[in-house]
Amino acid sequence: MKRQIFAPEHDAFRATVRSFLDREVLPYYDQWEKDGIVSRDVWRAAGKQGLLGFAVPEEYGGGGTPDFRYSAVLAEEFTRAGAPGLALGLHNDIIGPYLTSLATDEQKRRWLPGFCDGTLITAIAMTEPGAGSDLQGIRTHAEDRGDHWVLNGSKTFISNGILADLVVVVAKTTPDGGAHGLSLLVVERGMDGFERGRNLDKIGQKAQDTAELFFHDVRVPKENLLGEFNGAFVHLMTNLAQERLSIAVSAIAAAEHLLEITTEYVKEREAFGRPLATKQHIRFEIAEMATECAVTRAFLDRCIEDHANGTLDAVHASMAKWWATELQKRVTDRCLQLHGGYGYMTEYPIARAFTDGRIQTIYGGTTEIMKEIIGRSLLG
Repeated sequence: MKRQIFAPEHDAFRATVRSFLDREVLPYYDQWEKDGIVSRDVWRAAGKQGLLGFAVPEEYGGGGTPDFRYSAVLAEEFTRAGAPGLALGLHNDIIGPYLTSLATDEQKRRWLPGFCDGTLITAIAMTEPGAGSDLQGIRTHAEDRGDHWVLNGSKTFISNGILADLVVVVAKTTPDGGAHGLSLLVVERGMDGFERGRNLDKIGQKAQDTAELFFHDVRVPKENLLGEFNGAFVHLMTNLAQERLSIAVSAIAAAEHLLEITTEYVKEREAFGRPLATKQHIRFEIAEMATECAVTRAFLDRCIEDHANGTLDAVHASMAKWWATELQKRVTDRCLQLHGGYGYMTEYPIARAFTDGRIQTIYGGTTEIMKEIIGRSLLG
């Protein structure tokens, strides 16, 4: 089915992204995988190419367009290239909305130009060793000291944790407030007491730095409160739909790309003197995956269109996230199986995709949490 959601300007942008990947990312990606981190230079290159801050107003150096379809193109092309380590989606789609919608004019002048030109890399610190999806379990806390906060605690599994110059930290600011006693505090590189732990050794997405963060009596100026005091829960819930849609977009793109690779592989690979594609079982496997991808793509494109129009709700974003990521996991496993022993070799794209994609059903809200959100909406 021909996709209907993109205009000529989105197609032109897709060509720009592919050129950027060929020039600035793919020649260096294997080294970044070995290093466990990407170069800061590529972030600045992304800024120069206009790949950062689509929704940021032009006066701060951004693209001035809230059209999510540009983010969708970026996610699709990076996924197809097998290059999730450069976390532009995290920067643009997850952290960007907090800065554009919640920051004061002074904060915008201070942070957004660097956000857009790639000199200021961002992260959001929510997850803790004992608290993931359960916001009430957050123990990192900030004490009001008049003109500043004193922040103490730790976070883990923080994407961009090593590279980040600006970290949006979810912290408890009212001890007995539960999930409604949390605020967003912005911690900046160089603040006394802000320390980074080890770059965590993951099974996949090795080029994407993921770290532990520690806060020991960090003095956070009052002007670094982002949004409303004790308003973090509402702020987080408001922005989660876009985060989950972004993950879903990359998930269906991955499933489609791996299906393409595997379809070509079974045409060429022979067993018992004939191509694998001549076997009925293989054809059925390909047919099933192609159908599942086509149906999922139709739903995802509708979600993208709705979000671009401002009408996507949290329930449908949750549906998109759990279904597309579980499909990605299922298709990746089946495609690897069809590659046989070669699928287990890291020199084949399917092997890297197998480990890179496994996190998709976990971060941004697990599949189980997505089902709970959907179930509550239907059953109360």
